Amino acid sequence: MVADDYDYWLLDLDGTLVDVEPSYTYDLFDRVGDRIGYDFSQTQADALWHGLGGFRNNQLARWDIDTEAFWAAFHAEEDPTARAEATYLHDDAARFADLDRPIGLVTHCQQYLAEPVLDHLDIRDWFDTVVCCTEETGWKPDPAPVELALADLGVEGSGVLAGDGPQDVGAAWNAGLDGVHVERHGHDRRGMCVLGDYRVASFDELFDSQSGSD
Repeated sequence: MVADDYDYWLLDLDGTLVDVEPSYTYDLFDRVGDRIGYDFSQTQADALWHGLGGFRNNQLARWDIDTEAFWAAFHAEEDPTARAEATYLHDDAARFADLDRPIGLVTHCQQYLAEPVLDHLDIRDWFDTVVCCTEETGWKPDPAPVELALADLGVEGSGVLAGDGPQDVGAAWNAGLDGVHVERHGHDRRGMCVLGDYRVASFDELFDSQSGSD
């Protein structure tokens, strides 16, 4: 299977392995909107939460929303316990539980939010290292957080990074890895086609096939 073609794997978290119930997203954006004086529609909330339509800051700018004010309000309103309890694991993500390879997590999800999710879903032991991006580590597509994860893993050989956004594939390529884009929403809803060495709708495609890319 294709999953065995690599010596190690790096994975994104939100939208790739896990997601949250829509009710959590809509309630969060209602509260964020109250803070910044903006009435988010459910379509807008979905777009920002899932990164549909491109990079989130660009989307905010198109709606004339101050990015610094938005993110300050967003992080102030996120509750780690509520988010963890609303988070579910994508069925195909369970394939990584038994993958006999070093696996690292490289996520934009902040540590205070990521750790409760990993504990709530009981998936912390899937990963040999967890890197939560910060201003100090850099943000994908910057390769720096990927390189930090690779240093923690101490790996050599061929590797791959899988995620649901263009920043994930960009970080993979910038770090010299192959990139997998897993499309959870469809290209039409995303509003773009994300390139990748592999483009799949489910990780099952990489575990059940022998070779090839789209």
